[in-house]
Amino acid sequence: MPPHPITALLHAWNGGDEDALAIVTPLVHAELRQMARRHLRGERAGYSLQVTGLVNECYLRLANLQRVRWNDRAHFLAWSSRLMRRILVDFARERRAAKRGAGFQHITLNEQHMQLEAERDLVALDDALNTLARIDGRKSQVVELRFFGGLSTEEVADVLKVSTKTVLRDWQLAKMWLFRELNGRPDSAIVEQP
Repeated sequence: MPPHPITALLHAWNGGDEDALAIVTPLVHAELRQMARRHLRGERAGYSLQVTGLVNECYLRLANLQRVRWNDRAHFLAWSSRLMRRILVDFARERRAAKRGAGFQHITLNEQHMQLEAERDLVALDDALNTLARIDGRKSQVVELRFFGGLSTEEVADVLKVSTKTVLRDWQLAKMWLFRELNGRPDSAIVEQP
């Protein structure tokens, strides 16, 4: 059975066909916009980085990737999700650093303060996911693919080459670990269920 058209185009891009990216872009555009909406969920209205800007920045970074060998559509979407998360975290860190000034920060309960809190939460989530990746990389990937990427359990299982039961177990354990980590609980070690 021939590969899905998107997979075939991704393989052509792997082989050096620059035109393949131009062809695949409109085919995945709607999925990338939906993914960007998920990544921006919870941001306040008027957040300076919007869905279109996030998708465009993702395209720019994807086009500059040199040594990625796309396996299939799910692999491409997983990378796109990872890039979007990195873009948002970098953006939040830059804004937070710019607002810090010379180490002095006047805090008031206004919209700007709420934005700083949202950026702090995004950075904290990124830090927690990076810590989880060092402890158990697969669980971190499951969170990224399911939560940020919007991939189904079956798609995540296909990308990670594991069973759907493994994905579901990893998803549950990772959510519990992240909850404890983000709430400052000392018992934040991942414990495998028997």
